[in-house]
Amino acid sequence: MQDQVLDQMDIERERGITVKLAPVRMAWRGHELNLIDTPGHVDFSYEVSRSLAAVEGAILVVDASQGIQAQTLANLELAQTQGLVIIPVMNKIDLPNADVAAASTELEKLLSVDRADIILASAKLGQGVPDILDRIIDRVPSPAGTTSAALRTLIFDSTFDAYQGVVTYVRVVDGAMRSGQKVRFLATGATTTVLEVGRFRPKLEATEALTAGEIGYVVTSLKTVTEARVGDTITTDPPQVQALPGYKKIQPMVYAGVFTASGDDYPRLREAMSKLQLNDAALQFEPEHSPALGYGFRCGFLGLLHLDIVQERLRREYNLELVVTVPSVAYHVYVQGSEAPLIVRGPLELPDPSQIIRIEEP
Repeated sequence: MQDQVLDQMDIERERGITVKLAPVRMAWRGHELNLIDTPGHVDFSYEVSRSLAAVEGAILVVDASQGIQAQTLANLELAQTQGLVIIPVMNKIDLPNADVAAASTELEKLLSVDRADIILASAKLGQGVPDILDRIIDRVPSPAGTTSAALRTLIFDSTFDAYQGVVTYVRVVDGAMRSGQKVRFLATGATTTVLEVGRFRPKLEATEALTAGEIGYVVTSLKTVTEARVGDTITTDPPQVQALPGYKKIQPMVYAGVFTASGDDYPRLREAMSKLQLNDAALQFEPEHSPALGYGFRCGFLGLLHLDIVQERLRREYNLELVVTVPSVAYHVYVQGSEAPLIVRGPLELPDPSQIIRIEEP
């Protein structure tokens, strides 16, 4: 047992942030609660949107010492768009610099709620936590969906295990999922046999089946997480249903070159990048050669925090000394004689200026 049970990475515990979402099932006063701890950072907004699509309510946690931040507003908008019940919580009220009154006023205006509806809590002291769980039971509706209908299952995360292959984190919307079932992933077209299903307590615990309304995990025999993309729909093979809405392919927003300080470490870097990509489908990379830095990779990230975490993991988990170039975005350059734009990720790739009609940036 450790203080922050759901934060698995050292970086998460040190910085007090969530990088990889963590689901857990909890029994409370005769009810079964399926909870997902999601990242708050805007880099991971697509994964957050899929987690919100898997649930009926959202706990909006605001730091009493910092108040409402820009990413709080972005994630709140996602939750409201999906019609979720919002439970406002003011956390860290035990801190000496906490300004509970000011932060509560901000929340009142934002959500149009009474101050009495805002739960004051301190996760560190355990204060207010039972009130949050009771409020979930009072306000959040039980999940809809019928067990007898055709199988429709939403993937909200996936991870890779060296022994089990790809493990998908799912919400069963309709039907039931059992081991031995032949299933298909609608967006990627991959087919596989379910090896095991189970729930998070918080470690993986196998069960006979996952039925409509439940959140759990599915062990597949797939070899890469790119075959089980976040937001995809799993159904029986042959599929008989419409895909669940909201799926899209994640596109990197920021590009940077990653090189090793010593050229001899390039094979180790290639192996480390491949291993990281097994658990992070959003990480994209391709080989790159620089006259100054030698061989490395041009990598695509969701944003600057994503870049920061990947390079920190490469340094810690694989003992690599890295040189990372200044991050840039991908520009669309329209040139004479071509309707389709060139995609330019670095200044060296820019065509002759006299040929350029216009340049667009994200």
